[in-house]
This record gives sequence, C-alpha cells and structure tokens, in this order.
Amino acid sequence: MGHARTLSITLMGLEGTVVEVEADVSPGLPAFSVVGLPDSSTLQARDRVRAAAARSGIRLAQRRITVNMTPAWLPKHGSGFDLAIAIAVVDAQGDLPSRGPSRTVHLGELGLDGRLRPVPGVLPALLAARDHGVTRAVVPEENLAEARLVEGLEVDGAPDLATVLRRWGSQVPIPIARPALRVVGPHRLQPDLAADDRGPAPDFRDVVGQAQARRAAEVAAAGGHHLLLIGPPGAGKTMIASRIPGILPPLGTDDALAVSAIHSVAGRFDALQGLRTQPPFENPHHTATPAAVVGGGPGIAMPGAISRAHAGVLLLDEAPEFPARVLEALREPLEAGDITIHRARGVTRYPARFQLVLAANPCPCGKAFGRGDECRCTPLQRRRYLARLSGPVLDRIDMRITVGPVDIHRSGGIDAEPSAVIAERVASARARQRERFADHPWATNARLPGPELRRSFAPEPDQRRLLDRAVAQGRLTLRGHDRVLRLAWTLADLDEVDRPGADQIGSALALREGEHR
Repeated sequence: MGHARTLSITLMGLEGTVVEVEADVSPGLPAFSVVGLPDSSTLQARDRVRAAAARSGIRLAQRRITVNMTPAWLPKHGSGFDLAIAIAVVDAQGDLPSRGPSRTVHLGELGLDGRLRPVPGVLPALLAARDHGVTRAVVPEENLAEARLVEGLEVDGAPDLATVLRRWGSQVPIPIARPALRVVGPHRLQPDLAADDRGPAPDFRDVVGQAQARRAAEVAAAGGHHLLLIGPPGAGKTMIASRIPGILPPLGTDDALAVSAIHSVAGRFDALQGLRTQPPFENPHHTATPAAVVGGGPGIAMPGAISRAHAGVLLLDEAPEFPARVLEALREPLEAGDITIHRARGVTRYPARFQLVLAANPCPCGKAFGRGDECRCTPLQRRRYLARLSGPVLDRIDMRITVGPVDIHRSGGIDAEPSAVIAERVASARARQRERFADHPWATNARLPGPELRRSFAPEPDQRRLLDRAVAQGRLTLRGHDRVLRLAWTLADLDEVDRPGADQIGSALALREGEHR
C-alpha cells in the first residue's frame, strides 16, 4: 500500500491544463475520497472505478483511499477522469509493476462492466497535453481516430480497463471479447451521417435571378463581411445565405484545428472524417436561447452556435424574431472575434470569428414590398418589427441588401453561375489578401483594424470624397466609415486592382447603405 500518480487533462473552453491525479492507499476505515474541486460527475467516479476494477479482475483494497487532483484550486468536470483515477488507485495499492503511468495522460469514462467509453474534447485535451511536454496518452478506442490527429504524441486506444492494466504489467485475466456497441449521440456520429453521404452541396446554380444579392454574397465570402438580406418571403434570402459556405475556400491548418476542437468539445466531431476543412454553417432557430447561441449552460460553459460557426457562416433566419438578448449579445463577438463567458466556477473563452448573415422580412406579414398594396400591417407595426434589429447591431453589418421578388419571365432563360465559378473568384481575392497581409496577424479585409485601415491602407483623399461626405452628413458612423473602406478593398481584390478607387468606394457605400423597406 502506498502512493502513486498519473496524468489527465481538464478543459476550460479550448484551454487545457494538465492535472496530476495522485492516489494514496493507507490503513484506516474503508473509504474512497476524491478531492481537488471535482463536480458531481467527477465525484461519482468512485462507484464507477470500484465496480469497473472488480469486473476487470482487481478488487480495490478495503483501506482508506484518497484521490487528489492538482492543481486543487482548478475546477474539474466530467467523467473523463475515471480512467486516470482507476490507474492511480490500482498503482497505489501495488498492482502495477510499471512506472509508465506517472508520465502518461489517461482519458476515458468507465462503465460498470469495465468498458472504456468515449468522452468529448479529446482533441483539444491532447493538444494541451502535447504543449505541456507530455509524450504519451491512453484514450478509449472510440476516441482513437480523434486522438491520432494530434501529431507528436504517442497514443494508445483501449476498449476496457483490463486492457490498460495489462499494458502496464498487471496480471489481470485477458478480457472477454464483448460485442462492439454502436455509440450514436454526442460522442460519435453515425457513418451514414458523413458529409459525403448527404447529397450534393447547395449550389448557386439553383438560385434564379437576384443578381445583386448573389454579388453581395460573393463580396461577403471574398472579404469575410457580414450581410443583411431583407425581402418578402420566397425571394431567395435563405437560399442565397445557405450557399455562401460553398464558395468559401477550405480552412487552413490553424482554423481546421480550432474548428475541430470546438466541435470536439461540443460532442459533434466525427474524427473518422479527419480535421474539418470545410467552413462550418450554423442556422439556429429563432426560438434559441442566448446560451444556445452565445454559449453557456450549467457549470462549465459549452460552445454556442457562434463558436461552432467559427471560420464559417452563422445564419439568423427571420432575424427580427430572435429575442433581443440574443441579438444584442452578438455585438462584442462581431468586433472581437471571440466570446468570453463568465460563470461562478470559472471563465471560459471560445473563438467566434464568424460571418454573420441576417435574413428578415420587411414587416410581420412579409408583404410590405414595392407599393405594399397587399400588406395589412400598420406603419407602427412595420417600424417596431425592423426596430428589433437595433442600431448598434446594424452598424456592425457591412452590407444591407434588398431582395425583391423574382421576375421568372426575365430570369428564367439565363443560366446562373455555379458555385465552383464563384469560388474561384473568391479564392483569388483571398489569395491577394493573404499576400497583402503576409506580415500582419490578420488575413482578410474584414479583420483589418481601423487605425491601420485609415493609416497604411487608406485610399487617396480625392478618391474618398463621397465617403467623407457621408460621414460629415451623419449618414455613416466612424465604424461604418471603416466598414465601407474594408468593403472597397474587397471589391478591389475582386476587380484585381491594387488599391480601391472612387468606383469601388462608391459601390461599397451603395452596398452599405442599402435601404430596407
């Protein structure tokens, strides 16, 4: 009987901390204590570990067992500590001859029969372990594909506790082969739900007419800009917005790791498909709560839709129907590119650099377009409806486009451009931005800071007279001024010119000041 230790990882958002799980087995009345700020699910590991160890051929000593998880001031949450606690306790009572466990990270939840069950967040956890100098980890078999995405780390997968004990030299019986369980839910996606089996991706070829809205979507994708589409039902607002991810370039390595880590924490990552290289698309319903959109929940905050849409597109369809608290909560993430959630048990930060696309009807009935003869809403109802999109939120939107009804007779015979052709122009514009910003920490025009925009990347004074006049007349705020300049740079990239001129600035101002009715 004695003392032993092993390693595990605790996550606060995507930031992981190495936790030293130490066990002490000493004479005294039989007891099993877990200390070090565990939450209820971590504290319940006592019963899972005792039952799993007995089923694996090792009975825990009838002594006083104390498990401490350091740093003790940091909250521990989840059932992923089960395997580390079991290994530390078995080692402390002298049943593991190997000293390897003390330098190895163990992650996994134990079933009462000794099975190792998958846990969320393995990818960010092992990235943190590698950054802290850990070189080896043991995870459940169903998390092995995800764990192997982390380079520079030796990873073993195990189906049950007995297999792990035998690898560390214990003479437990060889585990009986059990039929594999098909785990469907937050930790493993069914293979038939893979992206390749969902049919063809939405294509701009399917959009009839709407040349201005299609052009705005292309500009938004090329520069990473936010977009507001206002028009009657059936005009194609949602159809256009849902096709924007299809013209975005694939994610770079850093973004792919971040997006995959976020979806791993959220329990929505299918590692069998590898790192997520396609920009994500989130479309929450207008009944979503602030916690569902921004992130939150009891205990440690989970990522919301804005974080799951990181490096991709967040569509708020029927935007005025969203609660005001949800819309106003988007202000800071739209500016900062991340979200910090404060809870009693800690502060959690998630990246949230997304493209926001809002779609809205012009009035509650949706018929206040053109002459509005069929609309039965009062002027007060119309004003109140669109006033739900507050000024501070609208000021952060780069483009405001009116989407009118489609004239099928004028556009039916014209073949629309497919997404592949538009994606080539977007990729070319993004390449110009990467080259221009190669020595800076940002890569798209939408992330260009205001001071640098007005200093190093400002157009010539005679080219921006129209823009300066709009600010002087009060039509634009200083934030709006900067957003028009960013749009002008994107238009210049699409036009393949070195700097935006009067034409690009005028077009950007028109996209910015689109009137909604």
